[in-house]
Amino acid sequence: MRPAINVGLSVSRVGGSAQTKAMRAVAGTLRLDLAQYRALAAFAQFGSDLDKTSQQQLSRGQRMVEILKQKQYSPLPFEKQVAIIFAAANAFLDDLPVNQCRAFEEELYRFLDNAHPDILAQIREKKILDDAIKNDLKAALTELKERFVADQKAAIPAHA
Repeated sequence: MRPAINVGLSVSRVGGSAQTKAMRAVAGTLRLDLAQYRALAAFAQFGSDLDKTSQQQLSRGQRMVEILKQKQYSPLPFEKQVAIIFAAANAFLDDLPVNQCRAFEEELYRFLDNAHPDILAQIREKKILDDAIKNDLKAALTELKERFVADQKAAIPAHA
């Protein structure tokens, strides 16, 4: 599956100017971060020992690539894109296994649609991420993360 966004290429001369301020706020360093991730991943293939910072950068890069994947013919509203990129960029996915990132993403959309539609509406209408929206989004992500992790632990059968 290919990422829905190719952060290395601009599709027009306007490039980032065509993005909303909210998307620019969360994806501003995405191109650079993913380029660094790819370079580090290529370097790590040679089996060298990596420091903690490099390991964390690799880990976050894997999760970022995973959440940028999108099913074909399934466009995602920009406010939901902003929410999941914000979550990944602000370390909410760092301690999740990569194979759970997609499930967390889907759960995030359901959670925001049902429990916090005001957050998505504010992002959609204001097209910016002001401090109030960021704080609301962080609180919602923290609440969801606790539930998600608890549900994942409950789903693992206990061995006797």
